[in-house]
Amino acid sequence: MQWYAAAEEWARAAGGRLYAAPATPFDASGTARPEFALGYFAALTATGADGLAIAVHTGRGPHLPAAVRTELIRIARQVCPSVVVGVNSPDEVRLAAAAGADAVLVFPAPGDTNAVMRHLDRLWDSGGLPLIGFDLYTAPYSDATFATMVDHPAVAAVKLARLSDAIACQDRIALVRERGKLAITGEDRMFGASLTWGAEAALVGIGAAAVPLTRAVLDAFAGDNLPAFLDATRRLDEFAAATFRAPFDGYVQRMTWVAGEQGLLPEDMLTDPYAPPLPSDERDRVLDMLHRLSIAQLPTRAS
Repeated sequence: MQWYAAAEEWARAAGGRLYAAPATPFDASGTARPEFALGYFAALTATGADGLAIAVHTGRGPHLPAAVRTELIRIARQVCPSVVVGVNSPDEVRLAAAAGADAVLVFPAPGDTNAVMRHLDRLWDSGGLPLIGFDLYTAPYSDATFATMVDHPAVAAVKLARLSDAIACQDRIALVRERGKLAITGEDRMFGASLTWGAEAALVGIGAAAVPLTRAVLDAFAGDNLPAFLDATRRLDEFAAATFRAPFDGYVQRMTWVAGEQGLLPEDMLTDPYAPPLPSDERDRVLDMLHRLSIAQLPTRAS
């Protein structure tokens, strides 16, 4: 297997890391307000995130203007040593590299295997940043394209987010590991299981708030502490069942409400302008779950 040196170096360093995918602060008018991100991003890292994934789906990256993306990356770099950025295009890679990102998460690209590989070539050539492939449940790659994508020398890792397809997640984690690349779980609804299947790092939207819930599962698994792993997984699964449910794209709004309840974002910065319609009692239901699990406020990790 041929790796570009930067991709191999990033993959070796990223093993075991938890990348939280924060929401982007939007005001009630739907305007992005990156000036409110500093304290929020700092709290995510203080409570257990090893890295931040900026402008990915949770942050509504495809909708963000270039200036907002740049500012969010710059702010993330102030509080976190490792920053991943979601990208669709070479221009976004160049912007991410200039702002200080150390890797990019590549949104799924349409087309056959050759088209996907040409797209990866262009992204690498645009900034020399390690690429993280993304196998997403709404646009999964074919078996042949997935295998070829994993082997691209700029691809350091692959994030699996198959939502409810446990077999596909398990099989593709195995393939990524067979190829020597880093398997990253993005499986908010089967997080613990994906670790037992071989995922070695995490990049999750459920990290937009309540980070210690996810951190506890990772730490218990790494420490080979079965009782702690089962207890932490149960708590995370209950949290995920309340926040990652139909309509599934409503998870961003739900996680933003959680962030507000925890004091990570002010009340007037909890709008998701791209949220689908949600029931009128949805916020109360989510926050009731938060308090039932006693996680409305969570401690910071020891320095």
